[in-house]
Amino acid sequence: MEPRRMHISGNWKMNLGPRQSKGYLDELKGQFAALSFDQESFESRGVDVSLFPPFTSLHVFSESARDMPVVYGAQNAYCEASGAYTGEISADMVKELGARQVLVGHSERRHIFAESTDLIARKVSRVLSADLQVMLCVGETLEERQKGDTFDVLEKQVLTAIAHQTPEEVASWIQIAYEPVWAIGTGRNASPEDAQEACQFIRRLIAERFGHRVAPKTRILYGGSVKPGNAQAILERPDVDGALIGGASLKADTFAEVIRIAMEIA
Repeated sequence: MEPRRMHISGNWKMNLGPRQSKGYLDELKGQFAALSFDQESFESRGVDVSLFPPFTSLHVFSESARDMPVVYGAQNAYCEASGAYTGEISADMVKELGARQVLVGHSERRHIFAESTDLIARKVSRVLSADLQVMLCVGETLEERQKGDTFDVLEKQVLTAIAHQTPEEVASWIQIAYEPVWAIGTGRNASPEDAQEACQFIRRLIAERFGHRVAPKTRILYGGSVKPGNAQAILERPDVDGALIGGASLKADTFAEVIRIAMEIA
């Protein structure tokens, strides 16, 4: 079985409009050129790179990222194909702009916008039906962790979200990002051991539900205040297949530095 490719991804959240996105991509191209990063080097080292800009910047990526070894996706998509859902965006609309992935179930969607596990499961199915990859985000709050409920929370979030998917879809079309809510944008870091423990647990869940051939193929990322200073220690863990980066992905040079670290580890 081929080793899992490492995936370094950035979630911009509600930051960087079209003009800023264009400037960012120009700077990232310069960073890649300085580091001799191109599609061939990423392929040979087994590293994938992606970014999730705001909806309003997706068209910039469709124009400016064509010749870059960067996949881009949307931060959200609704669970229906079309209809009277003011303010929502469908997976097909996202796909039309050249996006290939969609974030589903981010903690900010769960806690700020009250998205339920059932709604998240419907979104997963809808995104897959549009032939787009899913980046499923899961993670516990500080209160849940302090109560010792981390694994119970992860089990419910993971298995409910992908309950209706086939083993083939889980292995090839779904990636899971473990993002402890207490470590997102708080400056409080989960240790590399915490990241490994949670990612290993998620992989065991996948093995138990979908089979021991699926689990080794499923990519599981860690997210939560990942930056150049802690990236190596996290990415070296055997069950951590990459990082979903928030604030540190908003600067091209910082994001490129994490990619450089991943290239050395892969």
